Amino acid sequence: MEWGNLLLKIISEKKPKHFLEVGVFCGVTSRNVCELLNNIHNEEFTYTGFDLFGEKVDQALNEVEPEYIKSQKFSNPFKHIYYNFLLKENLNSIESIEKFLKKYKNNITLIRGDTNKTLKQTDLSKIDFAFIDGGHSYETTYNDLSNLYSSMKNKSKTILCDDYMDASYITGVKKSVDDFVKEKNLDLEIIKGKFALIKT
Repeated sequence: MEWGNLLLKIISEKKPKHFLEVGVFCGVTSRNVCELLNNIHNEEFTYTGFDLFGEKVDQALNEVEPEYIKSQKFSNPFKHIYYNFLLKENLNSIESIEKFLKKYKNNITLIRGDTNKTLKQTDLSKIDFAFIDGGHSYETTYNDLSNLYSSMKNKSKTILCDDYMDASYITGVKKSVDDFVKEKNLDLEIIKGKFALIKT
């Protein structure tokens, strides 16, 4: 809850009109972001979400699908039973996310697949805020940064990476962000040790 509120605070300050998220998972952050942007821009916004949505990852890219996607757990046990056993619904499927975000169906675009490939195949020229919380390997994070930066640079736009300082079990994110920022000579702001904010 704390990190979600902090993310919404950052977005509220930046007021983007064309938001991109890498790593949609079950769409909770997506829904909250859409509601915020709708309040700010009165329905004049776009949300683009990238995720595997159940598609198998290319192991050659050193990425491993998180176990929590395969075995969804909820703090509310009734939700766990309802979704996993009664509905037998994969909450990370693109169909489930579309239902969850149905209120904003005219504003959203969901793209299935590995971002090492899909970001290159997508027009990102309008994106003014990108939130990266997808594959956490060094290679995938670095590639996500590179693909987004090449489309967003010199436009006073923002790239925000999650899990920057969580080095206890994720080391690739911090190293890839540090290397990328140094290579491109960019400004980096670390927010509460959690988020890495890069101004393009």
